[in-house]
Amino acid sequence: MSSTPPPPGAPRSAAAVDAEIRALLQSTGGWLWGPTRARYEALRDEWVAAVREEITTAA
Repeated sequence: MSSTPPPPGAPRSAAAVDAEIRALLQSTGGWLWGPTRARYEALRDEWVAAVREEITTAA
């Protein structure tokens, strides 16, 4: 599981971000607090942006 965001201008796919979210949740047993919660929220926002980009690109 990567703990660093991708470099600027190199967005990841929604599937890649989803995989990292799932790995984070699995590694914490589903409990999110403190830095883990902040990382989840950042990943969630990245995933939403990736999904929007994929929808826009497909349209």
